[in-house]
Amino acid sequence: MHTVISSETREVVIGSDRPFCLIGERINPTGRRIFAEQLRGGDLSRIAIDVEQQVAGGATMLDVNMGVPLADEAELLSRAVTMIQELTDLPLCIDSSVVEALEAGLAAYKGKALVNSVTGERERLDAILPLVARYGAAVIALPNEEDEIPEEPEKRLEITRKIVDIATGEYGIPLEDIVVDPLAMPVGADTTLVRTTLRTIELIRDEFGLNMTLGASNVSFGMPGRHALGAAFLPMAMHAGLTSAVMDVRAAQIVEAVKAADLLMGNDDWGANWIAAYRAAQAAQAAQTAVAS
Repeated sequence: MHTVISSETREVVIGSDRPFCLIGERINPTGRRIFAEQLRGGDLSRIAIDVEQQVAGGATMLDVNMGVPLADEAELLSRAVTMIQELTDLPLCIDSSVVEALEAGLAAYKGKALVNSVTGERERLDAILPLVARYGAAVIALPNEEDEIPEEPEKRLEITRKIVDIATGEYGIPLEDIVVDPLAMPVGADTTLVRTTLRTIELIRDEFGLNMTLGASNVSFGMPGRHALGAAFLPMAMHAGLTSAVMDVRAAQIVEAVKAADLLMGNDDWGANWIAAYRAAQAAQAAQTAVAS
């Protein structure tokens, strides 16, 4: 199962036989007070720095979210999408819970976007899936309903089944354009939650073969040593069937763990990506040493 996302000039293929898709999460005002204030004032200049850092970190795609209270999110998202596409050719994941903002972002986007996201409530499905179909996008589907996250993996699978049936049967969205988020929860709240996520991934993989993504930083939220936890979790999830993640690509430890897993799982032909990343890191270290001396 391959999910194809594209910008105007670059195509990214997500699949279990492809290198893991790293979706940079940084262009998001959540938890960033200064950035949120800048956006509220119409200043998008910080985005250029976020794009540069995430491209340097090895992002495959970029998530863009302009959810700022007391701001025109639709206008901000349209401007941000246009700006980012002038800065990089990486495909975008357009992220909003506001239908009008999603439509504005999709209208401004050049290429085939990934929409983040839709849940299992009928009202949300009927509001968002027509946009996904109209713009020929792919969509991230979360198997929860009415603000309730099911504890049982089997219930999450049941909601996934419902979303798939409606998306494909009623809105004509190709199966491969549905990317499921199996719902990663903080291990600090309950140390069994990662096992629930991994089991959900396995069930969805076995029944549908769909591509999957999740917010990788959710797992380590509230815990110390977050990068170490992320570096351990993602290879485990990849083995279970996860094919992408919305994550902090600036965290070299996590990115390195993902690239190592790609190599060991046979998704990095001849180790080309691993060797290239190693050489780039060595060159960066040598340049830093030269400047310091």
